[in-house]
Amino acid sequence: MLNGIFVVLVAAAVLVAAFAGRMPAANDAALAAAKSAVDVTIGLVGVMALWLGFMRVLREAGFLAALARGLRPLLERLFPDVPPEHPAMGAIVLNLAANVLGLGNAATPFGLAAMRELERLNPRPGVATNAMALFLAVNTAGIAVLPLGAIAVRASLGSANAAGIVAPSLFASACATLAAIGAAKWLERRGRFAVERAQPREGEPGWTAPFGELAGLDEARRLAAPQPRADPRRRWLALAFALALSAALARTFALAPSLDTAKSLLSSWLLPALMAAISLAGFARRVPVYDAFIAGAREGLGIALTILPFMLAILVAVGLFRASGALDALTTALAPVTGLVGFPAEALPMALIRPLSGSGALAVMTETMQHYGPDSFPGFLVCVINGSSETTFYVLALYLGSVGVRASRHTVIACLAGDLAGLAGALAASRVFF
Repeated sequence: MLNGIFVVLVAAAVLVAAFAGRMPAANDAALAAAKSAVDVTIGLVGVMALWLGFMRVLREAGFLAALARGLRPLLERLFPDVPPEHPAMGAIVLNLAANVLGLGNAATPFGLAAMRELERLNPRPGVATNAMALFLAVNTAGIAVLPLGAIAVRASLGSANAAGIVAPSLFASACATLAAIGAAKWLERRGRFAVERAQPREGEPGWTAPFGELAGLDEARRLAAPQPRADPRRRWLALAFALALSAALARTFALAPSLDTAKSLLSSWLLPALMAAISLAGFARRVPVYDAFIAGAREGLGIALTILPFMLAILVAVGLFRASGALDALTTALAPVTGLVGFPAEALPMALIRPLSGSGALAVMTETMQHYGPDSFPGFLVCVINGSSETTFYVLALYLGSVGVRASRHTVIACLAGDLAGLAGALAASRVFF
């Protein structure tokens, strides 16, 4: 899909620039975008390393297992067709817990394992079950505590409040999750999507590696293993810190009680408080906090280097498209339609590419903020959109293909319903928090 998008953007941009007499501008834009891709990636290194360091502390402290225990009762009710003690339920719980914590390196192996186990329960191999459809709908909603990528890009571009997107992103992602669950549950009861009517299409079988050979599964299991109980004295120290910080928060709000103060506190206090809370949580569980942080920060360096080629390709393509005048013409043409719901046409490219490619969305988000500013409304909105859902079609292709499912039934519609609700939630939350 991205191959076609890239070719269309570049070819259309050059053609429009040629007829509009903007070839010099297109030439300059391509070179500037290439340089910008490197600058932005370098700027990402520090913030990504910082937060992946803290996430590593959280992982080592056993919070994945703790969150999984909390989610299990809810998920057992959502997946009545899956026996509570079946390995499929355990993998589903751990996958969603890892997603909430933003631990993609653990979430994907558990997700693939969950699909393999769900396929073993499937009476009609090759046809998606209700449990598979719901599991994928929740996965593509992509609810997570921290939109680390968007925060890192905003910080690298000089945003005055890089973390200001956290609360609206959570709201938008929650909207996507609830809508995806509701759509999956409603559609599974419609006769049109009945299992009996679904016929798997002919084609090559999906990936069939043995369960134990899933890449990264052993490491993911290690992260999910229960950790020793916290030291009582250290736990009391962490509790005393939490009480003191709460008192300081209440005092600050009492000095100027208003909705604006509440929004400001939520934006500016959340990340520093989270850093301290994670550090103390690791300390209470006798985690070597400094060593774990360093190990996680090293992961951040690798991720930043990995995304450079994707960032380069999309920034150059979109930069050409914008410099040629084609993007302005497109947004002007669509403005009357998007204006009906108050959605700025400037954010439309982000809304269209988010379900297709995570790296592409990151690059489009970056280019939008570079053009309009990280603290502009379009810049703010595209960041919230980025955190409102997952890369829908990638997740569907990976998970359904891994077990050879060819008849997806209502899965795609439920996932897209979540994406649409996430967009609506992102717009509403951005209007409130911007």
